[in-house]
Amino acid sequence: MNDAWTAPKALTDFAELDHDRDARRGYPEAVLCEAKTVGQAVGIAADIRARDARTLFTRVRPDQVEPLLTALPGARWDADARIVAWPGEPPEPAGGLVVVVAAGTSDLAVAREAQLTTAHLGRATELVVDVGVAGLHRILGHLDLLRSARAIVVVAGMDGALPGVVAGLVAAPVVAVPTSVGYGAAFAGLAPCSPCSTRALPASPSSTSTTGTAPATSPRRSPRPRPDIPSAACRWDGGGQPRAHAGRRPSPQPDRSAAPGGRQALATAVRRCLA
Repeated sequence: MNDAWTAPKALTDFAELDHDRDARRGYPEAVLCEAKTVGQAVGIAADIRARDARTLFTRVRPDQVEPLLTALPGARWDADARIVAWPGEPPEPAGGLVVVVAAGTSDLAVAREAQLTTAHLGRATELVVDVGVAGLHRILGHLDLLRSARAIVVVAGMDGALPGVVAGLVAAPVVAVPTSVGYGAAFAGLAPCSPCSTRALPASPSSTSTTGTAPATSPRRSPRPRPDIPSAACRWDGGGQPRAHAGRRPSPQPDRSAAPGGRQALATAVRRCLA
């Protein structure tokens, strides 16, 4: 880690950037802009440019776009994902394919955020849109693509049922992302949080609601799935211990002591499920 760097005083008044996160965690710090002032976002951008650190500025407001693009020559703005990426072009992809699935068109903004984050973390990625459980034939039409993926991110609002469906069809880890899309009993995103957090398949951790950046870091750190061990290789008995199906090796139980959500908990859950 780099202990010699000292942030300029103007920056330390409102931010202390974690420039060593890439070395520790395998992905750089992202800058959430939604609640920051334009001056704060630009100050952070100037420091990142001086250090030549690859960074994503997420949830960028319209009034922040032009100042950020000016402060970061060569940066690229994606209006759907609300991301300013610097540098603008992602690195050459390495490793396996990550498929991002949006249950409905209304989930597309979060799915695009996850897809763009995945690409800038150096993974090949494909996006599948509008394949929710109201018409299951639609997701089945993409089964070959899903089964070719090393990891899958599924974004779903309303009833939040699609991640569990996908997890039952593939061997790769499935990261569930509930969104606040919906009405009535969806309770502004509360309803899909429950099925995304309580599915029967232990190799399917959940992410924080309505964010695409955090779940996209999980496939970046996930190892290759074992093709001989399906996602549903075991169930859990009443005492919380794995009970293997005939001929299948049980996967270790993910750590349930921490609430789901956040980059560290999410990546840890996936690694333990696939250990």
